[in-house]
Amino acid sequence: MKILILSCNTGEGHNSCAKALKKAMDRRGIACEIQDTLALISATLSYRVSNAYVYSTRGSLFEMVYKLGGFVSNNTDSRQSLIYSANKLYAERLHHFIIDNGFDIVVCVHLFPAEALTALKRNAQLQIPTYFVMTDYTCIPFLPETDLDYYIIPHEHLIEEFAERGIPREKIIPIGIPVDEQLFTTRQPQLRARHKIAQQMGWKISDATGHWYLLMSGSMGFGNLSELVEQLLQAIRPEDRVICICGRNEEMHHSLQEVFADNPQLLVLGFTDQVSLLMDASNVIFTKPGGVTSTEAIVKHIPLIHTVPIPGLEDRNAHFFHQHGLSYYTNDVAQQVAVAMRLCQDKAYRQQMLRQQREHANTRSSDDFIDLILSNYEASATQ
Repeated sequence: MKILILSCNTGEGHNSCAKALKKAMDRRGIACEIQDTLALISATLSYRVSNAYVYSTRGSLFEMVYKLGGFVSNNTDSRQSLIYSANKLYAERLHHFIIDNGFDIVVCVHLFPAEALTALKRNAQLQIPTYFVMTDYTCIPFLPETDLDYYIIPHEHLIEEFAERGIPREKIIPIGIPVDEQLFTTRQPQLRARHKIAQQMGWKISDATGHWYLLMSGSMGFGNLSELVEQLLQAIRPEDRVICICGRNEEMHHSLQEVFADNPQLLVLGFTDQVSLLMDASNVIFTKPGGVTSTEAIVKHIPLIHTVPIPGLEDRNAHFFHQHGLSYYTNDVAQQVAVAMRLCQDKAYRQQMLRQQREHANTRSSDDFIDLILSNYEASATQ
C-alpha cells in the first residue's frame, strides 16, 4: 500500500497536517509521500498562489473572497464553479502522477486537489480510495461540490453542519484534525523547556519560575501584535516573560524588535520549528484561531486565548472553541490580557478550560485516521 498526501502552500496549517500524517505513517511502516499539488503544474505557480494568499489576509480581500465563495457555492451548479473549473485544468496531470507512482490511496488536506480528484472521479478515471481532511472547524465554501469517498472532520458536533451543506452523512467521519502526536500529546517539564529555550535562543533568564506568555501570529505573521505586546508587558510581573512568534512576517519581526528593544522580558522570534517546546514552556498561549495550531494547543492542554482571526474560516474556528470552552475569544486586547492574568492566577478557572480541552481533543487523531484507512483497505481487498 502506498499513500499520496496532497497539500498546497496557502498557510502552514495544511502542510503541518500533511507532515503529521506522514510522520505517523512512517512510524507504522506505511509508504507515504507528500506533494504540493500546484507544484505539479509549476513551482512558480505554487509560489505565486502562496504569495497571493498572504496578500489577501493582510486586508479585507480574504473576507470578501470567502463570503463570495460561500454565496457561489450555495447558488451555482457545482460542476460549473470557477474553483472547480480551475482545478479541473490540471486533473489529467495529477492522474498521471498518481498512476505513474503507483499510489493506492489519496488523501487531500486542501480543497484544490479535492476538486481535481472530483473531476477525475466524474470521468471514471480514478478508482482508488480518496479522503479529505478538514483543517478548520467549519464546512468551507466549495467543499460540497467535491465528491471524495470520505470526509474527516474535526468534531462530531460539526456533522450536522457538513450534512446540511451537502456532504453525504455516511461519508462524514469525526476523527479530529491530525497533529504530530509525538510532539503535541506529551509535555516536557516546564522548567526544562524554559532552560532549553534560553540556551537555544541566547536569552538570558535569571528566574525561570514566573509566568510565560506565548504569542503566535501564524506562519504568515497575521495581525498587529504590537498593542497586545505593549499591554501584556505593562500587566506582567518582573519575573514573568513574553515570547512573540512573528512567522515569516519580517516587517512585524523588525518592528517589534525595534519598539521593544530595551525590554529584557520580551523575546521576539521569526518563523520557528520549536513551537512544541515553546508551548511546553508557557502558561498561556495567545494565537489567531487557525485550525491546526489551535488543535495542537488543546491537544497539549494549555490555556488558550484566541486573538483577531483572519476573517472567514478563522471566525468559525474561534466561535467553535469559545462556545465549547476550549479557549477564550475576544478581539478586545485589554480583555485578552485580563483573561490571561486570570488563567494564571485562578486555578479553578484554568482547570475548567483544561477539562474541556481534555474532553473534546482527540490526542490520537493521526493514528485513528490511519486505522480507518487500513480497515477500509483491508475490507476492499477481501471483496
